[in-house]
Amino acid sequence: MPIDRVSAPAQGTEVLKPAAPLFETGAVVITPAVLAFLAKHAICPAALLSRHQCGDWGSVGHKEAKANDRALRSGAQLMGVHVVGHVVVWVVTEAASRGGNRTSTRLLFPEEY
Repeated sequence: MPIDRVSAPAQGTEVLKPAAPLFETGAVVITPAVLAFLAKHAICPAALLSRHQCGDWGSVGHKEAKANDRALRSGAQLMGVHVVGHVVVWVVTEAASRGGNRTSTRLLFPEEY
């Protein structure tokens, strides 16, 4: 599995605008532990969400990335894995409902799943 380390941009660094979102996240839920952890590492949760919505799945393997790409079309669950300060943070978007809407996206630690 490749390592995708997330870090805060250096001061004075220009941050490029990401591509257009590929799907709606639905309600966003961040566990208190992840929220505190990201704040400690100066990472805005919206940055991880934006990457996820634009198809950047982080440190998932090739098979998992392809499964996510297929899930964009089929409506299945989407899973992102990001490493922040040597700690894994998951970004999970639930499968779409019968109406085609994805109802929620969660940021959590693997042990909180």
